[in-house]
Amino acid sequence: MAKFRLVLAALILLGFAATTARLAPPYIQNWKLQSYLNGLSEDASTAAVPPAVLEARVLDKASSLGIPLHTGDVTVERHSANLHIRALYGVRVDLPLYTVDLHFRPEAGGV
Repeated sequence: MAKFRLVLAALILLGFAATTARLAPPYIQNWKLQSYLNGLSEDASTAAVPPAVLEARVLDKASSLGIPLHTGDVTVERHSANLHIRALYGVRVDLPLYTVDLHFRPEAGGV
């Protein structure tokens, strides 16, 4: 009976590890995109860049990270000297017994 419990505990831990391994990459990619947005919003040189160009830069960065971000998913707003960049996207992760839809909302800057 003790061996059965040990094997069962090991299988449960392996299941948790496998689930974590499948869920971690989208969170890491979102963190990288968030860092990029923070850098853009804090960079003084972006004050002269049109919003459409900033949107294209965000889309290019998301594409390089493998993030499924599309044209309508990014908004760039300027209010006086403040720049606010916002994105919204979802990632579907297929697990062996369940499918998870993760929703991410990275944003940077102030309004």
